Amino acid sequence: MMLKNDRLLKALKREPVDATPVWIMRQAGRYLPEYRAIRAKAGAFMNLCKTPELACEVTIQPLERFDLDAAILFSDILTIPDAMGLDLQFIEGEGPHFAHPIKTQADINKLGTPDPEQDLGYVMDAVRLVKKTLDQRVPLIGFAGSPWTLATYMIEGGSSKEFRQIKKMAFNEPAMLHHLLEKLAASVALYLEAQIRAGVDVVMVFDTWGGILIPRDYQEFSLRYLQHIVQALQHHNVPIILFTKNGGQWLEMIANTGCQGVGIDWTVDIAQARARVGHQVALQGNMDPAILYAKPERIVQEVNYILNAFGDHPGHIFNLGHGITPDVDPDNVKVLVDAVHNFSSSSSSSSSSSSSS
Repeated sequence: MMLKNDRLLKALKREPVDATPVWIMRQAGRYLPEYRAIRAKAGAFMNLCKTPELACEVTIQPLERFDLDAAILFSDILTIPDAMGLDLQFIEGEGPHFAHPIKTQADINKLGTPDPEQDLGYVMDAVRLVKKTLDQRVPLIGFAGSPWTLATYMIEGGSSKEFRQIKKMAFNEPAMLHHLLEKLAASVALYLEAQIRAGVDVVMVFDTWGGILIPRDYQEFSLRYLQHIVQALQHHNVPIILFTKNGGQWLEMIANTGCQGVGIDWTVDIAQARARVGHQVALQGNMDPAILYAKPERIVQEVNYILNAFGDHPGHIFNLGHGITPDVDPDNVKVLVDAVHNFSSSSSSSSSSSSSS
């Protein structure tokens, strides 16, 4: 069966579209009251992730409110380290916490490669259920965290601002860190392959913390393993989007991995980004999430600015430069989504009529 709305897939192939596709990182989340109701019903956050029926419900919720061009699976990037036995918990007000962080080579040696259908079967069950529920309405995006980003949580024991432990390992024990990153890259590749088999149409790798590295360390500890994942998945013929937060300086290197799309945050000018990569990849982004706190007319103004800056070229997926924040008014999200479609569809129709005249 063909997708009823394939704008996202066309944009990733850099083909013309009738309107710029738009989806939003963390579009299923705490800013929606209906999400908060399901989250309360689930109790612990991981119960929500590990119950396919609930994960499916919250994946679909934003599509019932907004005219989005893609669904993204509701899950978490830390499912892989949890399946490796690090015992993931989410502490209210603090975020993720691992009971057994990685400290030694022996800790790394103990880590197995999770079987996606066994150890992470709840994710694959959720993918299959979401695909059935969507009934080809829009594409489904599957995702994983990058090896470097997963390693930061595993070594720090949770969220961090200083990243002292992982940087200490990178500087003092690089071979040990590479051993961990190799295991994680293999696990991420298998995990995304299983999501593809279960039915996702696009995969995305979130390299949330790649931007904390100096350039040569980014290439050694992050980009190398993103490249490994892209190469492992290429034979599936499913588009891959890579996103390194604060990674604008490495845009060309990310594009050279062989991925089909590169996510950019709001610190990069999208016109300059497109000039740098040309037609090599699609670009995804890149509105500052904080603009969703602004008045509707300011949101529309920013949407128009970004669309104009990208220009009348194929290969743009509109998104925020990072995830939507919990206290945003859902009405402002509708303003954003509708503005993207209204402005880009009128632009594409006017450009096609001018080219035919």
